[in-house]
Amino acid sequence: TSFNQTVTATGRLSSSDPNLQNIPVRTEEGRTIRALFEPGPGYEALLSADYSQIELRLLAHMSGDENLIDAFCRNQDIHARTAAEVFGLPLAEVTPEFRRRAKAVNFGIVYGISDYGLARDLRIPRKEAGAYITRYFERYPGVRRFMDQMVADAHAKGYVTTMFGRRRDLPAIKSRNFNQRMLAERMAMNTPIQGSAADIIKLAMVAAYRRLKEEGLKSRILLQVHDELVLEITEDERAAVEAILHETMEHVADLRVPLLVDVHWGKDWAAAK
Repeated sequence: TSFNQTVTATGRLSSSDPNLQNIPVRTEEGRTIRALFEPGPGYEALLSADYSQIELRLLAHMSGDENLIDAFCRNQDIHARTAAEVFGLPLAEVTPEFRRRAKAVNFGIVYGISDYGLARDLRIPRKEAGAYITRYFERYPGVRRFMDQMVADAHAKGYVTTMFGRRRDLPAIKSRNFNQRMLAERMAMNTPIQGSAADIIKLAMVAAYRRLKEEGLKSRILLQVHDELVLEITEDERAAVEAILHETMEHVADLRVPLLVDVHWGKDWAAAK
């Protein structure tokens, strides 16, 4: 594949001819396709190192919201915690359905979702979806302030930046067309989060690559899929590679909440997830 540095507006790498970042992992068909990818000669396994909920962790850090920071610092299930907050339940009484709804709210908030969008995603009445979003912002007021500040900054400057200062211009923020202006406002909310995540994975790739070289290891980085690095490894180096990835990826940025990495490996790409 070819990796493109300057195609996406948020700063993520994209992949083309073929696009190896777009092979689904949740469908049976996607898993079947991933199982076709095996390590090359001289390597015994593929290893996947995936950031755990990096965008929500960045939202906690950048917004400074105390409840969100507390949940991650306690290593709580963030979707269960949000369900307890939004639906007024003890954590122990959160059902899988409530957790599923809270997960949609959590990720929806990052993308500036509307009550209409959330209602469509959860197949619930728009009024009910609006009530979820209202309660979310009541429980996480720091997130509301952060989102409002990002939109205000974009209106004032015409652009937003990531944590690391990479800039995205948003000329449509001044558009007279309501839909274009609203889309630009959603981009103003999302870009600092998704763009900072993209910056972090790039910094992590460089740090991990250097450490693998310094240690004289044969194992190597093959692929980046947004929040995940995929490596080709030898069996005798697996423990060393895992240690390097945890060290480099989890400490590449100094955040108010822990950055955590999930590591899995297997004989093919499907087994490594």
